[in-house]
Amino acid sequence: MRRRTPIPPSPLPQRDGVDPVRVRLPAGDAYATVRDHLVARLAAGAGVIDEMFDAGRIVDADGRPVARAAAYVPGMFVWFYRELPDEERVPFALDVVYRDEHVVVADKPHFLATTPRGSHVAETALARLRRELGVPTLGAAHRLDRLTAGLVLFTVRPEERGAYQTLFRDKRVAKEYEAVAPYDPALLLPRTVSSRIVKERGVMAAREVEGEPNAVSRVELLEHRNGRARYRLMPSTGQTHQLRVHMSALGVPILGDPLYPVVTGPVADGDFRRPLQLLARVLEFADPVTGLDHRFVSPRVLRAWSSYEDWAG
Repeated sequence: MRRRTPIPPSPLPQRDGVDPVRVRLPAGDAYATVRDHLVARLAAGAGVIDEMFDAGRIVDADGRPVARAAAYVPGMFVWFYRELPDEERVPFALDVVYRDEHVVVADKPHFLATTPRGSHVAETALARLRRELGVPTLGAAHRLDRLTAGLVLFTVRPEERGAYQTLFRDKRVAKEYEAVAPYDPALLLPRTVSSRIVKERGVMAAREVEGEPNAVSRVELLEHRNGRARYRLMPSTGQTHQLRVHMSALGVPILGDPLYPVVTGPVADGDFRRPLQLLARVLEFADPVTGLDHRFVSPRVLRAWSSYEDWAG
């Protein structure tokens, strides 16, 4: 078996808590130059790529600028900084609830993405924590949707990240969510919802389809008043938008949801009104590195429950 080329360390430091982009030139591509491959692969356009080459902003593993005419060498790595988009700052606190030499557990606010993706790069939980804690090696062990608030586990040491990610893959993390949604006295709870959910690339909303279930959620009623209820949600799987899809399917869609049951469009950057009333309340697991038993609980309060008029206004 042919061994893959080991990934060398980045010759460029992080910028604003964001890693530089790393590109490995794959085998089998018939490009004459590195420039030709990047123009074909990236959406920036030929003029932008040429400008980056001419300015010496695309570098090799030794940090040396790569020439525009440099030959294409399969397995070669190049690095460069992405152009950071103009991002609206999410004006809510990102609280650290626990920190040791192995992990950081943060309580993420609504509207803040977990990791850089798309138009959210520097204004993400990961980039913020790297800057604020001064830990450039910090990585996310899992993700929460941008619109969901609550607990997220980050790892300090890259070599240990896989051990923590395996906890989530092997379903060895107990997760509890809280949601505020309409109250339906005819809905019999508690119950376990099981269905098959698919999320197609380029489509905002996931959907349930026929087939073997891949999404399982436990739904419990905690309390209700004034036609609204507070629910405890316990997913045992991790499909995209799973809890939002299941609550909508039960006829009690989570308040503030722009996708379920009807797609009303993405929440615009800078519009922080009526956040999705979904909170990752509890994370519980046995630490695979230290052996400690951890249980973390978010103290956040969902505003549609504590002050509906304030949330709706």
